[in-house]
Amino acid sequence: MRILLAEDDKNLGEALKLGLIHHGFQVDWVRDGQAAVYEIQNTSYAALVLDIGLPLKDGFAVLKDLRSKGNHLPVLVLTAQDGVDSITQGLDLGGDDYVVKPVALEVLAARLRALVRRSEGSSKNEVCAGNLTLSPLTYEVHLNHEEVALSKKEFALLHALMLSSNRVLTKSQLEDQLYSWGHEVESNALEVHIHNLRKKIGANLIQTIRGVGYQFKGSA
Repeated sequence: MRILLAEDDKNLGEALKLGLIHHGFQVDWVRDGQAAVYEIQNTSYAALVLDIGLPLKDGFAVLKDLRSKGNHLPVLVLTAQDGVDSITQGLDLGGDDYVVKPVALEVLAARLRALVRRSEGSSKNEVCAGNLTLSPLTYEVHLNHEEVALSKKEFALLHALMLSSNRVLTKSQLEDQLYSWGHEVESNALEVHIHNLRKKIGANLIQTIRGVGYQFKGSA
C-alpha cells in the first residue's frame, strides 16, 4: 500500500517514514505543500498523511486544492497538541481523520489502514473472498484456513487486487502501489509476482485483461 507523507520537519518525517515502512507501507515523503499537490496529481496513492504546517502551501490549502478538483484521496491530518482549531478546520475542509503529534506509529498505521478500508467500502479488518482471507494487521493470508507464505511484494499486490475486487487495475496502477521512490521496477517484475501468486492461491482468482491489466475475481 503506497502512501504520501507530507511533513516538513526532517527528523519527524524520517521517523514517520521508517516507522510506516516497518508497518508494511510504501512511503513517498515530501516537505512542502506544493510538492504534495504535484505528487498527488502524478502518482496513485492509497492515502495522504498531511501536516497542517507545511511551507509554500499549507495543509489547509492542499486540502482545498484536492477537494475542489474532486479528488477523494483519504487524508489523515497531522496537527500539534494544541491544534483544536486546526483539527476542526482540517476535517471541515475534507480531511478524513486526524492524529495529534507526537503520535505512536502503531496508532498512525492503524488509522491509515482504517481510512483505506473505509474508502474501499469495508469496515472489516480482514479482506475475504471465498476461502481466501487477507489480514493487513498481521500480514497473513489464509486459504482454506491454511496459512499461505507470501513475500512482502506478493502480499501488497494481493491486497491491492482484493481491495479492488472485480475492478480492472492497470499495470501502472499496481506498480504504483508496490514501489516507492528510489526503487527501480524491472520490466517483468509485476508479471513474476502475479505468476507466483497464482501458484500459491490458485490460477483462476487473478484474471489477465489483455492490453489493460489484471482483475481479482471474487467478492472481497
